[in-house]
Amino acid sequence: MTRRICLALDLVDDAELIAEYERWHKVGNTFPEVTQSIRDAGIENMEIYRAGNRLFMIIDASDSFSEDEKAKMDAANPAVIAWTARMKRFQQPIPAAGPDGTWFPMDLIFRLTEQEGLDRAPE
Repeated sequence: MTRRICLALDLVDDAELIAEYERWHKVGNTFPEVTQSIRDAGIENMEIYRAGNRLFMIIDASDSFSEDEKAKMDAANPAVIAWTARMKRFQQPIPAAGPDGTWFPMDLIFRLTEQEGLDRAPE
């Protein structure tokens, strides 16, 4: 079974910085040790979308994935530490995350598959 995790983060609202951030995420520009660490943690797929300066990350992770274990692995991986430090200059937390926040978990509020079998609108 796959678990979906959705996160949000803002970029500094500067066109040049946003373009550079996107360049770092193009195929071949992301540190291979970073993408390998993502896979090693049990993340099956990860996608990042941008709307203006807001980013949305969608993670499909195995049931064995643990945020705590991923954080421990990252803290011991020099390439992940360097990548995180490099990306920090482009990022700013969304208001809900507070001043020290980074990628912030999003709450699921609608799922189409849960709407099946409902044959009328609520009154």
